[in-house]
Amino acid sequence: MTVELIRTLVEISSPSGYTKNILDHIEGLLSKEKYLCQRTNKGALLISLSEEPEVIISGHVDTLGAMVKYFNDDGTLEITQIGGWPPNSFEGEHVSILTQKDQIFRGTFLINNPAAHVNREVSKSERKMEKMHIRVDALTSTKKETQKLGIEIGDFVFFDPRFEYTDTGFVKSRFLDDKACAAIMLDILLNHHDEIKNYSVGFFFSNYEEVGHGGAAGIPKSAKILLVADMGVVGEKVEGRETAVSICAKDSGGPYDYEMRRELVRLARKNGLPYQVDIFPYYGSDGGAALAAGRDLQVGLIGPGVSSSHGVERTHIDGIQAAKNLILAYIKESNKTATVSK
Repeated sequence: MTVELIRTLVEISSPSGYTKNILDHIEGLLSKEKYLCQRTNKGALLISLSEEPEVIISGHVDTLGAMVKYFNDDGTLEITQIGGWPPNSFEGEHVSILTQKDQIFRGTFLINNPAAHVNREVSKSERKMEKMHIRVDALTSTKKETQKLGIEIGDFVFFDPRFEYTDTGFVKSRFLDDKACAAIMLDILLNHHDEIKNYSVGFFFSNYEEVGHGGAAGIPKSAKILLVADMGVVGEKVEGRETAVSICAKDSGGPYDYEMRRELVRLARKNGLPYQVDIFPYYGSDGGAALAAGRDLQVGLIGPGVSSSHGVERTHIDGIQAAKNLILAYIKESNKTATVSK
Protein backbone atom coordinates (compact mmCIF):
# COMPACT_ATOMS: atom_id res chain seq x y z
CA MET A 1 0.00 0.00 0.00
CA THR A 2 2.74 2.47 0.92
CA VAL A 3 4.55 1.88 -2.38
CA GLU A 4 1.45 2.72 -4.41
CA LEU A 5 0.97 5.87 -2.33
CA ILE A 6 4.58 6.84 -3.06
CA ARG A 7 3.93 6.30 -6.77
CA THR A 8 0.87 8.55 -6.65
CA LEU A 9 2.60 11.31 -4.69
CA VAL A 10 5.75 11.46 -6.83
CA GLU A 11 3.61 11.76 -9.95
CA ILE A 12 2.05 14.97 -8.57
CA SER A 13 4.59 17.73 -9.24
CA SER A 14 5.20 19.77 -6.09
CA PRO A 15 8.40 21.81 -5.92
CA SER A 16 8.59 24.28 -3.02
CA GLY A 17 6.13 27.06 -3.76
CA TYR A 18 3.79 24.88 -5.83
CA THR A 19 2.30 22.34 -3.42
CA LYS A 20 -1.42 23.07 -3.41
CA ASN A 21 -2.29 20.22 -5.78
CA ILE A 22 -0.58 17.53 -3.74
CA LEU A 23 -1.98 18.81 -0.44
CA ASP A 24 -5.47 19.00 -1.96
CA HIS A 25 -5.00 15.37 -3.03
CA ILE A 26 -3.94 14.25 0.45
CA GLU A 27 -6.75 16.16 2.14
CA GLY A 28 -9.23 14.71 -0.33
CA LEU A 29 -8.18 11.16 0.51
CA LEU A 30 -8.71 11.88 4.20
CA SER A 31 -11.90 13.93 3.94
CA LYS A 32 -14.13 10.96 4.79
CA GLU A 33 -11.96 9.81 7.67
CA LYS A 34 -12.48 10.85 11.29
CA TYR A 35 -9.71 13.43 11.35
CA LEU A 36 -9.45 17.18 11.83
CA CYS A 37 -7.97 18.88 8.77
CA GLN A 38 -6.46 22.36 8.90
CA ARG A 39 -4.45 24.45 6.44
CA THR A 40 -1.88 26.95 7.66
CA ASN A 41 -1.48 30.41 6.16
CA LYS A 42 1.57 29.10 4.29
CA GLY A 43 -0.53 26.26 2.90
CA ALA A 44 0.80 23.34 4.94
CA LEU A 45 -1.65 20.67 6.06
CA LEU A 46 -2.24 19.44 9.62
CA ILE A 47 -4.23 16.24 10.08
CA SER A 48 -4.97 15.35 13.68
CA LEU A 49 -7.09 13.25 16.01
CA SER A 50 -7.22 15.96 18.65
CA GLU A 51 -7.77 19.70 18.64
CA GLU A 52 -4.61 20.05 20.72
CA PRO A 53 -2.25 17.27 19.64
CA GLU A 54 0.84 16.86 21.80
CA VAL A 55 2.84 14.63 19.45
CA ILE A 56 3.39 15.74 15.87
CA ILE A 57 4.70 13.54 13.07
CA SER A 58 6.10 15.77 10.33
CA GLY A 59 7.03 15.04 6.73
CA HIS A 60 7.34 17.32 3.72
CA VAL A 61 5.61 17.11 0.36
CA ASP A 62 7.63 19.84 -1.37
CA THR A 63 10.44 18.73 -3.64
CA LEU A 64 13.34 20.04 -5.66
CA GLY A 65 12.52 21.85 -8.87
CA ALA A 66 13.26 24.97 -10.88
CA MET A 67 11.89 28.19 -12.35
CA VAL A 68 12.45 29.90 -15.66
CA LYS A 69 15.13 32.55 -15.11
CA TYR A 70 16.14 33.85 -18.54
CA PHE A 71 15.43 33.50 -22.26
CA ASN A 72 18.53 32.67 -24.28
CA ASP A 73 18.92 34.10 -27.78
CA ASP A 74 18.48 30.65 -29.37
CA GLY A 75 15.08 30.15 -27.70
CA THR A 76 16.32 27.87 -24.93
CA LEU A 77 15.72 28.66 -21.26
CA GLU A 78 18.09 29.27 -18.39
CA ILE A 79 16.62 28.15 -15.08
CA THR A 80 17.14 28.82 -11.39
CA GLN A 81 17.13 26.01 -8.86
CA ILE A 82 14.51 25.42 -6.19
CA GLY A 83 16.31 23.58 -3.42
CA GLY A 84 19.84 22.23 -3.64
CA TRP A 85 20.35 19.63 -6.34
CA PRO A 86 23.42 18.58 -8.37
CA PRO A 87 23.04 19.67 -12.02
CA ASN A 88 24.99 16.66 -13.27
CA SER A 89 22.45 14.29 -11.69
CA PHE A 90 19.54 16.03 -13.40
CA GLU A 91 21.24 16.44 -16.78
CA GLY A 92 19.24 14.82 -19.58
CA GLU A 93 16.04 14.69 -17.52
CA HIS A 94 12.74 15.46 -19.22
CA VAL A 95 10.80 18.36 -17.75
CA SER A 96 7.43 20.07 -17.84
CA ILE A 97 7.12 23.86 -17.88
CA LEU A 98 3.91 25.27 -16.41
CA THR A 99 2.80 28.65 -17.76
CA GLN A 100 0.67 31.25 -16.00
CA LYS A 101 -2.23 30.14 -18.23
CA ASP A 102 -1.82 26.54 -17.05
CA GLN A 103 -0.32 25.39 -20.33
CA ILE A 104 2.29 22.65 -20.15
CA PHE A 105 5.33 22.58 -22.44
CA ARG A 106 7.74 19.68 -22.42
CA GLY A 107 11.49 19.97 -22.61
CA THR A 108 14.87 18.55 -21.59
CA PHE A 109 17.55 19.82 -19.20
CA LEU A 110 20.91 19.85 -21.01
CA ILE A 111 24.47 21.13 -20.90
CA ASN A 112 25.10 23.96 -23.35
CA ASN A 113 26.31 22.75 -26.76
CA PRO A 114 25.51 19.12 -25.88
CA ALA A 115 26.17 17.43 -29.24
CA ALA A 116 29.23 15.18 -29.01
CA HIS A 117 29.72 15.42 -32.78
CA VAL A 118 30.42 19.15 -32.62
CA ASN A 119 31.74 19.56 -29.09
CA ARG A 120 34.62 17.22 -28.30
CA GLU A 121 34.89 18.75 -24.81
CA VAL A 122 31.29 18.08 -23.82
CA SER A 123 32.23 15.40 -21.28
CA LYS A 124 34.72 17.79 -19.65
CA SER A 125 32.37 20.77 -19.39
CA GLU A 126 31.64 21.79 -15.81
CA ARG A 127 28.03 21.15 -14.88
CA LYS A 128 26.99 24.56 -13.55
CA MET A 129 23.59 26.19 -13.89
CA GLU A 130 24.90 29.06 -16.01
CA LYS A 131 26.27 26.49 -18.46
CA MET A 132 23.01 24.54 -18.79
CA HIS A 133 19.61 25.11 -20.34
CA ILE A 134 16.13 23.77 -21.05
CA ARG A 135 15.55 22.76 -24.67
CA VAL A 136 11.83 23.40 -25.20
CA ASP A 137 9.87 20.88 -27.28
CA ALA A 138 8.36 23.52 -29.54
CA LEU A 139 9.21 25.01 -32.91
CA THR A 140 11.26 27.88 -31.56
CA SER A 141 14.77 29.08 -32.27
CA THR A 142 14.71 32.63 -30.90
CA LYS A 143 13.95 34.39 -27.65
CA LYS A 144 10.84 36.06 -29.10
CA GLU A 145 9.43 32.80 -30.46
CA THR A 146 9.75 31.15 -27.06
CA GLN A 147 8.12 34.11 -25.34
CA LYS A 148 5.23 33.96 -27.83
CA LEU A 149 4.47 30.45 -26.56
CA GLY A 150 3.35 32.06 -23.30
CA ILE A 151 6.34 31.01 -21.23
CA GLU A 152 7.39 33.68 -18.72
CA ILE A 153 10.12 34.28 -16.20
CA GLY A 154 9.08 32.66 -12.92
CA ASP A 155 7.21 29.76 -14.51
CA PHE A 156 7.71 26.51 -12.62
CA VAL A 157 9.78 23.69 -14.10
CA PHE A 158 8.96 20.13 -12.99
CA PHE A 159 11.42 17.26 -13.43
CA ASP A 160 10.07 13.83 -14.34
CA PRO A 161 10.24 11.45 -11.34
CA ARG A 162 10.79 8.17 -13.28
CA PHE A 163 9.17 5.95 -10.63
CA GLU A 164 9.91 2.22 -10.67
CA TYR A 165 9.21 -0.58 -8.17
CA THR A 166 11.41 -3.59 -8.80
CA ASP A 167 10.65 -7.24 -8.15
CA THR A 168 13.55 -7.20 -5.67
CA GLY A 169 11.77 -4.66 -3.47
CA PHE A 170 13.55 -1.47 -4.47
CA VAL A 171 11.66 1.78 -5.00
CA LYS A 172 13.48 4.01 -7.51
CA SER A 173 12.33 7.55 -8.14
CA ARG A 174 13.27 11.17 -7.85
CA PHE A 175 11.77 12.94 -4.84
CA LEU A 176 11.69 10.02 -2.42
CA ASP A 177 12.94 12.88 -0.25
CA ASP A 178 10.42 13.21 1.21
CA LYS A 179 7.49 11.65 -0.56
CA ALA A 180 8.42 8.23 0.80
CA CYS A 181 7.76 9.50 4.32
CA ALA A 182 4.72 11.53 3.27
CA ALA A 183 3.30 8.29 1.85
CA ILE A 184 4.11 6.45 5.09
CA MET A 185 2.22 9.11 7.05
CA LEU A 186 -0.70 8.89 4.64
CA ASP A 187 -0.69 5.09 4.86
CA ILE A 188 -0.91 5.29 8.67
CA LEU A 189 -3.79 7.75 8.49
CA LEU A 190 -5.70 5.72 5.91
CA ASN A 191 -5.09 2.21 7.18
CA HIS A 192 -4.25 2.41 10.89
CA HIS A 193 -6.93 4.71 12.24
CA ASP A 194 -8.09 2.24 14.87
CA GLU A 195 -4.53 1.86 16.20
CA ILE A 196 -3.95 5.57 16.72
CA LYS A 197 -7.45 6.96 17.29
CA ASN A 198 -7.06 7.26 21.07
CA TYR A 199 -3.77 9.13 20.97
CA SER A 200 -3.05 12.85 20.99
CA VAL A 201 -1.21 12.93 17.69
CA GLY A 202 -1.17 15.11 14.59
CA PHE A 203 0.44 14.69 11.17
CA PHE A 204 2.02 17.81 9.69
CA PHE A 205 2.53 17.81 5.92
CA SER A 206 5.08 20.57 5.45
CA ASN A 207 5.43 22.42 2.14
CA TYR A 208 8.61 24.54 2.32
CA GLU A 209 11.22 22.16 3.77
CA GLU A 210 13.52 22.14 0.73
CA VAL A 211 14.04 25.89 1.02
CA GLY A 212 14.56 25.84 4.78
CA HIS A 213 11.47 27.21 6.50
CA GLY A 214 8.81 24.50 6.32
CA GLY A 215 8.80 23.73 10.04
CA ALA A 216 9.32 27.32 11.17
CA ALA A 217 5.55 27.88 11.43
CA GLY A 218 2.34 25.88 11.44
CA ILE A 219 3.12 23.27 14.07
CA PRO A 220 0.36 23.64 16.68
CA LYS A 221 1.11 25.38 19.98
CA SER A 222 -0.06 22.29 21.87
CA ALA A 223 2.84 20.24 20.51
CA LYS A 224 5.46 18.99 22.95
CA ILE A 225 7.14 16.41 20.74
CA LEU A 226 8.05 16.62 17.05
CA LEU A 227 9.09 13.42 15.28
CA VAL A 228 10.36 14.36 11.83
CA ALA A 229 9.99 11.69 9.17
CA ASP A 230 12.49 12.44 6.41
CA MET A 231 14.94 10.47 4.32
CA GLY A 232 17.86 8.66 5.92
CA VAL A 233 21.24 9.27 4.33
CA VAL A 234 23.05 6.43 2.52
CA GLY A 235 26.60 7.00 1.28
CA GLU A 236 30.26 7.24 2.23
CA LYS A 237 31.09 7.71 5.91
CA VAL A 238 27.52 7.15 7.05
CA GLU A 239 26.11 3.81 8.19
CA GLY A 240 22.55 4.05 6.88
CA ARG A 241 21.21 1.48 4.45
CA GLU A 242 18.17 1.28 2.22
CA THR A 243 16.75 -1.74 4.02
CA ALA A 244 16.68 -0.07 7.44
CA VAL A 245 15.26 2.96 9.22
CA SER A 246 17.83 5.61 10.09
CA ILE A 247 17.68 7.33 13.48
CA CYS A 248 19.53 10.64 13.24
CA ALA A 249 21.67 11.65 16.21
CA LYS A 250 22.92 14.90 14.65
CA ASP A 251 22.80 16.82 11.38
CA SER A 252 24.43 20.06 10.23
CA GLY A 253 22.22 22.03 12.62
CA GLY A 254 23.26 20.09 15.71
CA PRO A 255 22.11 17.14 17.82
CA TYR A 256 18.55 15.93 18.07
CA ASP A 257 16.89 15.24 21.41
CA TYR A 258 18.93 12.60 23.24
CA GLU A 259 16.06 11.03 25.18
CA MET A 260 13.96 10.76 22.02
CA ARG A 261 16.82 9.07 20.24
CA ARG A 262 17.24 6.57 23.08
CA GLU A 263 13.50 5.84 23.02
CA LEU A 264 13.49 5.36 19.25
CA VAL A 265 16.41 2.93 19.51
CA ARG A 266 14.68 1.05 22.32
CA LEU A 267 11.49 0.72 20.30
CA ALA A 268 13.35 -0.39 17.17
CA ARG A 269 15.07 -3.11 19.19
CA LYS A 270 11.89 -4.12 21.02
CA ASN A 271 10.00 -4.53 17.75
CA GLY A 272 12.84 -6.22 15.86
CA LEU A 273 13.13 -3.43 13.31
CA PRO A 274 16.28 -3.01 11.20
CA TYR A 275 17.74 0.36 12.20
CA GLN A 276 20.90 2.44 12.23
CA VAL A 277 21.81 5.43 14.38
CA ASP A 278 23.65 7.88 12.17
CA ILE A 279 25.02 11.40 11.75
CA PHE A 280 24.06 13.32 8.61
CA PRO A 281 26.86 15.81 7.79
CA TYR A 282 25.15 18.03 5.18
CA TYR A 283 21.51 17.89 6.15
CA GLY A 284 18.77 20.06 7.61
CA SER A 285 15.16 19.30 8.46
CA ASP A 286 11.85 20.81 9.51
CA GLY A 287 12.86 19.92 13.05
CA GLY A 288 15.84 22.26 12.84
CA ALA A 289 13.63 24.96 11.32
CA ALA A 290 11.15 24.65 14.20
CA LEU A 291 13.88 24.91 16.81
CA ALA A 292 15.50 27.86 15.03
CA ALA A 293 12.09 29.59 15.09
CA GLY A 294 12.12 29.34 18.88
CA ARG A 295 9.73 26.43 19.41
CA ASP A 296 10.07 24.64 22.75
CA LEU A 297 9.96 21.09 21.43
CA GLN A 298 11.64 17.75 21.82
CA VAL A 299 12.70 16.86 18.28
CA GLY A 300 13.75 13.56 16.76
CA LEU A 301 14.40 12.51 13.16
CA ILE A 302 13.98 9.15 11.44
CA GLY A 303 13.48 7.88 7.91
CA PRO A 304 14.09 5.02 5.50
CA GLY A 305 17.58 4.93 4.04
CA VAL A 306 17.67 6.65 0.62
CA SER A 307 20.57 6.16 -1.77
CA SER A 308 21.76 8.97 -4.09
CA SER A 309 19.84 11.68 -2.23
CA HIS A 310 18.79 14.72 -4.26
CA GLY A 311 19.60 12.70 -7.35
CA VAL A 312 18.32 9.44 -8.81
CA GLU A 313 17.08 8.19 -5.47
CA ARG A 314 16.39 4.65 -4.32
CA THR A 315 15.12 2.96 -1.17
CA HIS A 316 13.75 -0.48 -0.30
CA ILE A 317 10.41 -1.76 0.94
CA ASP A 318 12.14 -3.11 4.07
CA GLY A 319 13.37 0.37 5.03
CA ILE A 320 9.97 1.87 4.29
CA GLN A 321 8.20 -0.72 6.44
CA ALA A 322 10.71 -0.28 9.28
CA ALA A 323 10.16 3.49 9.29
CA LYS A 324 6.39 3.05 9.29
CA ASN A 325 6.46 0.56 12.15
CA LEU A 326 8.78 2.74 14.21
CA ILE A 327 6.44 5.73 13.81
CA LEU A 328 3.47 3.61 14.92
CA ALA A 329 5.40 2.26 17.89
CA TYR A 330 6.52 5.74 18.93
CA ILE A 331 2.99 7.18 18.72
CA LYS A 332 1.69 4.49 21.04
CA GLU A 333 4.58 4.65 23.49
CA SER A 334 4.99 8.42 23.73
CA ASN A 335 1.26 8.99 24.10
CA LYS A 336 0.64 6.74 27.08
CA THR A 337 -0.22 9.77 29.20
CA ALA A 338 -1.48 11.96 26.38
CA THR A 339 -4.55 10.19 25.05
CA VAL A 340 -7.49 11.82 23.39
CA SER A 341 -10.37 12.57 25.75
CA LYS A 342 -13.27 10.24 25.14
